[in-house]
Amino acid sequence: MNNHPQRSLFFNVDWLMVLLYLALCTIGWFNIHAAVFDEAHPSILDMDTNYGKQFIFIISALVLGLVIILLDSRFFVALAPGFYVATVLLLLVVLVVGRNVGGNQAWIPIGSFRLQPSEFAKFTTCLLLARYLSSTNIKVTEFKSFLTSAAIIGLPMLLIMLQPDTGSTLVFCSLIFVLYREGISPYFLIGIAVFIVLFIAALLVNQLYLILGLVAVALVVMYLLRRYRQLILVTLGGLVLCVAFIFSVNFIYNNILKEHQKSRIDELLGIKSDLRGAGYNVNQSKIAIGSGKLWGKGYLQGTQTKYSFVPAQSTDFIFCTVGEEWGFAGAVVVTGLYLFLLMRIIMVAERQRAPFTRIYGYGVASVIFFHVVINIGMTIGLVPVIGIPLPFISYGGSSLWSFTALLFILIKLDSSRMGFLAQ
Repeated sequence: MNNHPQRSLFFNVDWLMVLLYLALCTIGWFNIHAAVFDEAHPSILDMDTNYGKQFIFIISALVLGLVIILLDSRFFVALAPGFYVATVLLLLVVLVVGRNVGGNQAWIPIGSFRLQPSEFAKFTTCLLLARYLSSTNIKVTEFKSFLTSAAIIGLPMLLIMLQPDTGSTLVFCSLIFVLYREGISPYFLIGIAVFIVLFIAALLVNQLYLILGLVAVALVVMYLLRRYRQLILVTLGGLVLCVAFIFSVNFIYNNILKEHQKSRIDELLGIKSDLRGAGYNVNQSKIAIGSGKLWGKGYLQGTQTKYSFVPAQSTDFIFCTVGEEWGFAGAVVVTGLYLFLLMRIIMVAERQRAPFTRIYGYGVASVIFFHVVINIGMTIGLVPVIGIPLPFISYGGSSLWSFTALLFILIKLDSSRMGFLAQ
């Protein structure tokens, strides 16, 4: 019998994850100070500035993390459906009363503060998905279970797309890795990768040549598998599906994607070059990161940063401040911290006795991984600009609180792993 429950509670906390979290938040705060530094308000604690406000966000996030640690683990299992429904309702509310910023109606104004429900939908979706997949007799390999899982992920995606916020919508696609960990075929992931490659290829190569190439590959495969009739039929079906998808690319590109999305894809693939328009942000970001060289220009010494050449530098493009002022070495430290955190999350997920915690842990890793790869990728020109924050580092209360809740719920569930069993 444990005579010191509170002492045991905090001793079981994975302090390594907490330290990594604190390190990233601190790095974010100082880089926000550098990104929007105002000589009229030099103090990093000046509450009239974004860096002063970020300090308040960090303190409140720490309070949120502490509250989560003090709650009973079963609270998150029991209320997972309630949290999910609450965020779905907020996503509906934002479509009616939300404030439009940058073309997205994604924020609910609350006085001088703006709440972004799509950020909170990430951890509530992970919770409900973990609750469902950890239920008795649920196997994601069964069509009904897979369809239900897809619906849990798809509903917030649909509502966020209506805002429209493409970046936040795509984040939910990362949860496919959770389904993969729970048993769906790796061919499903391979199929998604193939369609992404085909989409890019259809924009760069004449469709007729692309189809002829696929037919040639399919004929070779069918010849090699000529003794296996079923595999030949699968190959034929795959060929038909790929050809149909190639023909649909032009329709998707011209009728579904918005002009700014098409411009960003064109810029990324080199179809067009507009350094004063669609390519301006990324070009300035690459200049900022490259100018930092190995050790950087020093804290508050970044010229690209100081003269505001890069838009949204304290939010979506915060990484270019790291690159300019702290150089390649600083960028390696930041990416290394993320890599270490992701490895730790996966290790924590794999050591769980409760399926709920394991599944939720993979959800946490998937969401953070997607944010980090896409955000850093877009600042260095490897992926299109889709406007998502860098976890724990970008400016913003909604983002920081949602990532804090996402991570600290896992920390809490892990701290109770010896006695907690998901129902």
